[in-house]
Amino acid sequence: MTDMSFSPSMPIQSRRRLIPRLFSAEPRFAMLGVLLAIAMIPTALALALDPRQFQGEAIWLKPLKFELALSVYLLSLAFFARFLPAGMTDRRDYRIFAAIVVFCVLAEMAWIGGAAMFGTASHFNLSTPVMETVYSLMGLFAVTLTSASLVYGIAIWRHPAVLPDQALRLSVSLGLGLTFVLTVIVAGYMAGQPGHLVGTPVTGARVPMMGWSREVGDLRLPHFLATHAMHVIPLAGLLAVRRLAPAAALRVVWVLSAGFVLATAATFAMAIRGLPVFPV
Repeated sequence: MTDMSFSPSMPIQSRRRLIPRLFSAEPRFAMLGVLLAIAMIPTALALALDPRQFQGEAIWLKPLKFELALSVYLLSLAFFARFLPAGMTDRRDYRIFAAIVVFCVLAEMAWIGGAAMFGTASHFNLSTPVMETVYSLMGLFAVTLTSASLVYGIAIWRHPAVLPDQALRLSVSLGLGLTFVLTVIVAGYMAGQPGHLVGTPVTGARVPMMGWSREVGDLRLPHFLATHAMHVIPLAGLLAVRRLAPAAALRVVWVLSAGFVLATAATFAMAIRGLPVFPV
């Protein structure tokens, strides 16, 4: 694997090679991420043309959100793949694992898109034994695809040759690892509930764009934070490395990572208690 400079002053020619490098590091995840991004176009068109709603929400909104979220996740993994140890992505066990992750992503989208097409719920659907079984299976698929971030985080931390700066490597490894740990905790709890809301909203007031309830607890907010640990913590580490001495940058990464975990835990606790983070 070749390293990539994060410097904003890198030559324009190097910046133009970013996309090819993205595909060369992990072409499977990069390609699927791009395909999901492209799939947002017909899904958005269905959202505009299909007036059907389910439980007060347009039926094609959830598939659109998941296409966006999984596209960002896969493209992020493809980016971080360049910091994996040399030859890892060529090993047979890794190729099998990557293929399983790709299958799980496709199965999740087929399930969510199929439910939208038939105007029914994908998540929290325990209406029949078949749907209950499928829901449990998709939960297993979700854990499996999320585990890729943990695998990446451990591999990057244990092999410093490609990313020798300790603070930056720590931030990348912690961000990827915490994405898995926090997501499994929050999403695992949410999967056992009747829905993502804790309480009964009256007015339906929501946070613009994100859709989080401003009246009752909403488990989607801590879930959102959990899934973006892989972006927030490495970015904080990059800024710390660029502005501070190595020892200070290392301390900042630990402190900011702990703060991120506490923020996620706080929003999670509020949601469980039925309290909105952004009250009306």
